[in-house]
Amino acid sequence: MDQFIGEEVVIDVEALFVYVGKLTDVAEKTITLVDADVHDLRDSNTTRERYVLDTKTDGVRSNRKKVLISRPQILSLSLLKDVMD
Repeated sequence: MDQFIGEEVVIDVEALFVYVGKLTDVAEKTITLVDADVHDLRDSNTTRERYVLDTKTDGVRSNRKKVLISRPQILSLSLLKDVMD
C-alpha cells in the first residue's frame, strides 16, 4: 500500500461502505485518508461500482477531513484513476 501514498484511492471494506480519498499513511493497524468521502451504500440506490465510477467522473465528494480505516476490514484498495469504465 505504501506505493499509493499521496494518491486518491478507493477502499472497499466488509461493511456496506466505500471510502475514497487521498492516502496519507499506512500503519500497522490502520490506514489514513484525508479529504475523504465515506459513503454508506445503504443510503443510496446505487451500486458500489456505479458510485465509484461517478466519483471518478465527478470528483471526490469529501465529507471527512481525515479518516482512519482498520486494516483487517479492508477487502481491496486501488487507485481511483485505475477504475475502469
